[in-house]
Amino acid sequence: MIQISGLKKQFGKLEVLKGIDLTLNTGNVTAIVGHNGSGKTTLIKAILGLVGADSGKIFVNDTRVNGDVRYKAEIGYMPQIARFPENLTVAEIITLIKDLREEESATDDFLYDAFDLAKEADKPLRTLSGGTRQKVSAVIAFLFQPKILILDEPTAGLDPLSSSILQDKILEERRNGKTIILTSHIMSEIEALADELVYLQDGEIFYNGHLKSMLRNTGEKKLERAIARLIEGAAA
Repeated sequence: MIQISGLKKQFGKLEVLKGIDLTLNTGNVTAIVGHNGSGKTTLIKAILGLVGADSGKIFVNDTRVNGDVRYKAEIGYMPQIARFPENLTVAEIITLIKDLREEESATDDFLYDAFDLAKEADKPLRTLSGGTRQKVSAVIAFLFQPKILILDEPTAGLDPLSSSILQDKILEERRNGKTIILTSHIMSEIEALADELVYLQDGEIFYNGHLKSMLRNTGEKKLERAIARLIEGAAA
């Protein structure tokens, strides 16, 4: 579980997060959505401890963020664009990540096999397509069987088959009781994967609740239409 209270962050005069109160529950997929500049990336980086809050608190499984950093070992993070040394091969990158762990732990190699990355193992990153790089990033995010998964636009650049494989894996991890945070601009993907929806607007939570409840309350069948209906209602 991730608990956030009173989280504020400002860059210069720009208020990016304006007092976020949020609980992300175990065993759920929570989609965090919003327009560009709404604060999604800053919120994720704050949970990861990559951005320090100006005020407020974040607890990850009862560990305070920006305190004991060992909580990060429980998180698998898949950024929208992963950066790896371009001269290393796929096999070398995965070996490097494994070697960075202080303790040996069982690994989940399902995605590596499902994506058939063995045939790419000896190729340097600089020679790979964007989709293959995305597959490598996904493999690393799930590799150490983390209790928490933070997936930023996880299917971007993936072909339909690989996208389906990854989505099925996300749903499996939800059934295994993982805490999963997802961002995506593909509303159909969010509908297929998410239990909860958090909509950020200008650094504040505009909506926080069950995705199905939003659809039911707005009378819309599509998430994109439901969000638009809520925004229109608030502006009226």
